[in-house]
Amino acid sequence: MKWLSIIGIGEDGLQGLSAIARSIIAQAEVIIGGDRHLAMLPSDDQRQKIPWTSPFSASVAEIISRRGQQICILASGDPMCYGVGVTLTRHIPISEITIIPAPSAFSLACARLGWSLTEVETISLCGRPASLLQAYIYPQAKLLILSADKETPQIVAEILKNRGYGQSKMIVLERLGGIHERIIASTAAAWSETEIADLNTIAVECLADIGVTALPRLPGLPDHAFHHDGQLTKREVRAITLSTLAPLPGELLWDVGAGCGSISIEWMRTHPRCRAIAIEQNSSRLQYIADNAAALGTPNLEIIAGKSPPALQNLPTPDAIFIGGGVTAAGLFDICWTALPPGGRLVANVVTIEGEQTLFQWYEKVGGSFTRIAIQRAEPIGKFLGWRAMAPVTQWIAIK
Repeated sequence: MKWLSIIGIGEDGLQGLSAIARSIIAQAEVIIGGDRHLAMLPSDDQRQKIPWTSPFSASVAEIISRRGQQICILASGDPMCYGVGVTLTRHIPISEITIIPAPSAFSLACARLGWSLTEVETISLCGRPASLLQAYIYPQAKLLILSADKETPQIVAEILKNRGYGQSKMIVLERLGGIHERIIASTAAAWSETEIADLNTIAVECLADIGVTALPRLPGLPDHAFHHDGQLTKREVRAITLSTLAPLPGELLWDVGAGCGSISIEWMRTHPRCRAIAIEQNSSRLQYIADNAAALGTPNLEIIAGKSPPALQNLPTPDAIFIGGGVTAAGLFDICWTALPPGGRLVANVVTIEGEQTLFQWYEKVGGSFTRIAIQRAEPIGKFLGWRAMAPVTQWIAIK
């Protein structure tokens, strides 16, 4: 039985809703929503009204505890676009819910700007770290950003300026779809507007300053994109390693002996839904991982301080595991191989003979394949250029 309804509502309030949506609201026993949404109901409405509470999980628990009552939730725009519907469908079967969306803020912004929604990058900074934006910035990108509040446009402008995209065009669209709608345009470098409604969406046309290097999402970022102490998988080896790990959207990577975090960060940059856990014992490298994750747009990288294999206990099931350091640790293979599901990938890189011996023992247990990666870079030798070899890397991959 469908006892829960989620109705998307715009700035134009109840009169902007369809007849079906208004009928569902009229039949509800309890109405839940933000203060702004509840204020849209007639002042003489005597039904029980429950505003959202913090933490949000308490509101979710209250809704579930009322299963069987006719409950209607009023939500902004499209409840399934970074909205409350996404959260609730994780806890309540869709067979018990009716969802009627209104146009999302993204749809309304595209209608105002003449942008194609399928050709823009969409991101929400509501309850999310602003550094997520870093992964979406590239020349000519069109971004649509859901703001957390009136402070978000200034934060976005600062990120763009610091990244070398100060000339980017910024358009803030306030209270879209209502009589108080307003549009403010400037560049990131010149942004100074402070009197902004909390309900706003930011549109950005990214324009790089002269000489700024764009960072692609394809693995193999320049070594200088990372802060590190030398414990860095070099660019060419990193590109090969990520192609061997073969990330797919939504998959989880364990990055064991993560160094400065380059492998897990590039894994996550391939798709917004890719997840990773970086395991590292060195305290200064742990700080490098955190700094790099924020600077490169993957602030949700989970960082675990500890020595492997003990630090790997009770972690969520990985789709792939990369071992970049410490392959000779006792028991490491067994815990990693046991953790992988069928089809899971285990990839390990070593540069020592002892490491190769360990990998060969693993190979004798489960098979797999070896690749030797030998890279040479041209460097000055006096007035001339000559080849300087990097330490050869032996890579082993096994699929369970």
